[in-house]
Amino acid sequence: MSRLQVVSGKGGTGKTTVAAALALALATEGKRTLLVEVEGRQGIAQLFETEALPYEERKIAVAPGGGEVYALAIDAERALLDYLQMFYKLGGAGRALKKIGAIDFATTIAPGVRDVLLTGKACEAVRRRERDGRPAYDHVVMDAPPTGRITRFLNVNDEVAGLARIGPIHNQAQAVMKVLKSPDTAVHLVTLLEEMPVQETADGVAELRAAGLPVGRVVVNMVRPQVLDEAAVRAASGDHREAIARTLVSAGVTGGAALVEPLLDQAAEHARRVELEREQRAVLDGIGLPAYELPYLGDGADIAGLYRLAKELRRQGVGAA
Repeated sequence: MSRLQVVSGKGGTGKTTVAAALALALATEGKRTLLVEVEGRQGIAQLFETEALPYEERKIAVAPGGGEVYALAIDAERALLDYLQMFYKLGGAGRALKKIGAIDFATTIAPGVRDVLLTGKACEAVRRRERDGRPAYDHVVMDAPPTGRITRFLNVNDEVAGLARIGPIHNQAQAVMKVLKSPDTAVHLVTLLEEMPVQETADGVAELRAAGLPVGRVVVNMVRPQVLDEAAVRAASGDHREAIARTLVSAGVTGGAALVEPLLDQAAEHARRVELEREQRAVLDGIGLPAYELPYLGDGADIAGLYRLAKELRRQGVGAA
């Protein structure tokens, strides 16, 4: 399985939750995973109910089998200071630039450079080795920007081409793209079984493919169980109202007869949702990518929910050799 797992998706689809669950799943059975945040929202810290992540790798969870999940919130300004120190040995001069706002100006005026710094930090973690030659992390999972920005965010070589055709920035972009366009990377897109997220997923896959970036899987999130289909609703709403009322009364439901119509209305709404979801599944099937499916968490995405989702991902083959 690819060592850099990039997770994107339309806002509201739960991409951060999926990225966290994926990191847990990949860390199962003694593996080490780094979960990286690049948008400065501290969503990972909230999910794991820990304090805000600093600009350093910190262990935040232990996976089943003794694996470990580390997390890092990448800050573009700090990454640029590291970069300036690495290539130009600025030291205190770099800190002075930060004080006068030059660092913030540089990362704002040249978003391509900002993206190189953010993706570069994750790619460095992928390439990093221990003294014995083993990878520092078995997998790196990046909670990336939303689908509408993911191709531009990852295609850093094109973004900086007009800014730096030679020199350290250019070389850094080349090194980043070597990782991002290799089999070491897979970009997963999270969606719901709703029209807008599915369409944005289809568009995102097309853009990633056109840019030559490696697309991984579609992750269908918040899947609700199918209780009734249209045929069951038609059968119940035909000549069976009295039978339904008698069943409710015999079950001890007070006012069972008065509940028949509201229950049938809810059943019809459920059947319509099932039909709409069936249509969106057909659209996803047309994309031609394998998919993972994760259940809707009625109690919310707390730590227990993350472990439940990680277990489901493992059941569907995540982390298998």
